[in-house]
Amino acid sequence: MISFSKQKNPWRQAWMAIFGLLLWATSTQATTIQNNVFWKDTSGNILYSQSGTILKVGGIYYWWGNKYRNAVTYAADPVTKRGGGGFDAVTCYSSTDLVHWKFENNVLEPGAIPGSAGGAWFGRMGVVYNANTRKYVLIMEYIPRGANNYGEELFATSSTPTGNFTFDHFQKTLVNVVNNAPGDQTVFTDDDGKAYLILSSSHGRNHQYVAPLRDSDYLNVEPATEIFKGSGREGNCMFKFNGRYYYCSSNLHGWNASPTYVISATNILGSYGPESVMKNTELDFSHVTQTGFFITVNGTSQTTVIFAGDRWSNFGGNGIGYNEWCPLSFNGTTPVFNSLSQWNLDATTGAWSVGAGNNYVLNPSFEADRVAQHALAGWTNTGNIPDADPNGNSGKGESHTGNFCMQQKYTTDYTASMSQNINLPNGNYTLSAWVKSSGGQNSAVLAARNFGGTDLSCSIARDIGNWTQVSIPGIKVTNGKCQVAISSDAKANNWVEVDDISLVSTSPTSVVVGPALSARN
Repeated sequence: MISFSKQKNPWRQAWMAIFGLLLWATSTQATTIQNNVFWKDTSGNILYSQSGTILKVGGIYYWWGNKYRNAVTYAADPVTKRGGGGFDAVTCYSSTDLVHWKFENNVLEPGAIPGSAGGAWFGRMGVVYNANTRKYVLIMEYIPRGANNYGEELFATSSTPTGNFTFDHFQKTLVNVVNNAPGDQTVFTDDDGKAYLILSSSHGRNHQYVAPLRDSDYLNVEPATEIFKGSGREGNCMFKFNGRYYYCSSNLHGWNASPTYVISATNILGSYGPESVMKNTELDFSHVTQTGFFITVNGTSQTTVIFAGDRWSNFGGNGIGYNEWCPLSFNGTTPVFNSLSQWNLDATTGAWSVGAGNNYVLNPSFEADRVAQHALAGWTNTGNIPDADPNGNSGKGESHTGNFCMQQKYTTDYTASMSQNINLPNGNYTLSAWVKSSGGQNSAVLAARNFGGTDLSCSIARDIGNWTQVSIPGIKVTNGKCQVAISSDAKANNWVEVDDISLVSTSPTSVVVGPALSARN
């Protein structure tokens, strides 16, 4: 078969010019969450918060997360890949609608923590509220320099959500946890106010645990219960919906984007059922993120669970923006991931809908998986050549944005097609893509098919030496679906490269009210 490969980009362009700034909705009810951008606070500054927690206090949501120095430099220069470290502070933001966030304070900085100098690592953190002490308790993974990557738990407290938090102590040993040390972790507060640490073990991350925090003050992690043992996992986090606990995690491969893995139970300590991939997350690797945490919006009309994904990947080449939020829907007890570039949320009612500007193509920039490969996540690839490199390394191309693009190419005459079947509301749409082409093919097209009308296509069988955007307007969907395809009937060494595909509504009223989306392909 023909090789459909992601191609490395040695000349990545500045994505901020491509994707623009965050678009905040002006509605006083439903507000718009725009993914694939660097979010900004109400003062116009980039919002820095990763691996954190959101709690609702009265009518205000408070969001705590880590700010890393390399996140700051990456936002200023998103072309250059860099490491993900350099802890700068735990930040706190506040909001009444989960969209417009006001910066409150750097609630904990390295100088307030004993032993923070000299390369200590500050990892995933969370905040819980203890009703007995009336204190907010911050818990964070801490690895002192020279600790051979064995972490401890750092505890700090504050009488207000906006801090400053005061360092309390380190807990060096976690009972019943392999190596007595945490891997990745988050905190979870149950409906009854009881708080837990959700974690895997350091140097043994195939072990996953739930550990209660000491009821009296939440200043100690009590003996853990191992709830699952399987493959190595990180990004461990939890949500609860309709009385069922869902323990979620990602692949163990260094902050890269990943499908989301889930186990569930009716008791927080188990027993948990078998692990599965959360539906739809395999199609674009959880909107090109790693599991971060979940937000449960208990509205007046419905409860909505929001997947708050982190874009880490050493802060480079996996899409603009650190925070990617997507709503979940449910088929019975099965959670379904809705990968959206734009969607609307009413934090009062809990209702959500697909944004009028949403791009319905999944993995449109081919950044999911993060490696050169033959099978592209979310896409169906076909061709008639049996001898293509199964690793998808049949050539190198320069992508339009990010690290990768889709390439159709082979050393003998070939036919090839890459397609995605998309469910979407009826209405009018425009399909666009950025392309380069050698020319000389018998045919090479970008096409919209099976949408209830005559198939439409745009020829790219010509010499296109520089990235050029091509579009197919006037796609009138009448049957609730559309197939997007790139197809070639080509001579030996003819090639096309495609990147940043979009299928966007031109009918302002054609939005889907959640949870009404269904799985792809």
